[in-house]
Amino acid sequence: MFNSISKILGRPPLYTKTEVAFWNDEHISKQMLKAHLDPEFEGASRKLKFIEKSIARIKEIVPPLDYPLIFDIGCGPGIYAEKFSQEGYQVTGIDFSKRSIDYAKKSAIQQGLNITYLYQNYLDMDLNTAFDFSTMIYCDYGALSTSDRQTIMSKVYHHLKPGGKFLFDVFSMAKYNAFQEKQIWEICHNGGFWREDKYLELKGCYKYSDNVTLEQTSIISNGEMLSYYIWDTCFTQETLVKEAKESGFKVCEVFGDVAGSSYQKDSFTIAILLEK
Repeated sequence: MFNSISKILGRPPLYTKTEVAFWNDEHISKQMLKAHLDPEFEGASRKLKFIEKSIARIKEIVPPLDYPLIFDIGCGPGIYAEKFSQEGYQVTGIDFSKRSIDYAKKSAIQQGLNITYLYQNYLDMDLNTAFDFSTMIYCDYGALSTSDRQTIMSKVYHHLKPGGKFLFDVFSMAKYNAFQEKQIWEICHNGGFWREDKYLELKGCYKYSDNVTLEQTSIISNGEMLSYYIWDTCFTQETLVKEAKESGFKVCEVFGDVAGSSYQKDSFTIAILLEK
């Protein structure tokens, strides 16, 4: 037991992937959806006020009259997709959480919104559609490994019309520098985010080279031991621009966030608008 616990608390190799698709776990997916839909919680989606501010700004810089077909990558339960639709965009959303996609489809029907939702891993997407505009919001891009980032850049480029735009955000070096390494544990007697019943949660936060951080959560319950990995690659403006250009995109503008604020060195995020 001691050796097993020591192993799961150790630093895994860079970009080690979680063994199970936890976003489709019956219990965890319920907690994720709940977090997404909480307008005052900034852990799955951003707070509602920021989302509304972002939509208003995006509509100004990439207007729906000029870029009507929008592709929302990692759309979750459709929070941004619905607001894009209400602003006049023709929206397609894609996500690999079945619970989130099912919720998004039902919500769109209830509100009379004509939104297409796809339950699929966006790293594998190959659609017979070309879009005017694509978004990938809340730093999903930096959660991918180097090779997976190359894949998604190629996929987005392929699914855009000539002149199409791509907006996404990442965490910055200010976020990396503020990240604190630590190891903590907690006994969740009445269950919690990761399990419905009692479990022991061991959490390790680690920094890696190349400006990468890891939040590793290891769960011990009823003889089960499993680790979940949340990676984040943090960028400077220069490294983000370089990666975008290497994928064939032109850089239109760099912001501090997807709401269009000016980029500052102490900003925790960087948003970038690209053009095919």
